[in-house]
Amino acid sequence: MHVRIDERLIHGQVATMWLNTLQATRVMIVDNSVVKNELEKTALKTAVPSGIKLSILTTQGAARNILAGKYDGQRVMLITKSPRALCELVDAGVELPVINVGNMSTKKDSRSIKKSVSVTDKDLEDFDYLQQKGLKITAQMVPSEDPVSFSSLLK
Repeated sequence: MHVRIDERLIHGQVATMWLNTLQATRVMIVDNSVVKNELEKTALKTAVPSGIKLSILTTQGAARNILAGKYDGQRVMLITKSPRALCELVDAGVELPVINVGNMSTKKDSRSIKKSVSVTDKDLEDFDYLQQKGLKITAQMVPSEDPVSFSSLLK
């Protein structure tokens, strides 16, 4: 499973570069608000390349399916908008591999730490929590770019 934080969810870079590089067979969007947004769900269904399965789940639904082995044998790209959802997955017992931070846009009270990555104090708390749990976090916009240690960006 490849785990990525990208507020844009499925877009050009994900649909073309990431999914091809990873040879993904499923995109799993994990976001408690997207699940309730019909317009956003329709856009995601349109954006996912043909031949790739799409799951749009709450954190609890994703954790339940992952822990039940529902995606065993599949090449899954899990995408979420923020680190908060990943904290919830970890708390539910899901073991995550490396977390890749792609795009987190500038918002009120955020600061830029890398091109196209801005974090709020709450995001930083969540990233710190994930690192305390032993998770490796990298920042990498596209597969051809070398991953950078996320903690090195925070110094």
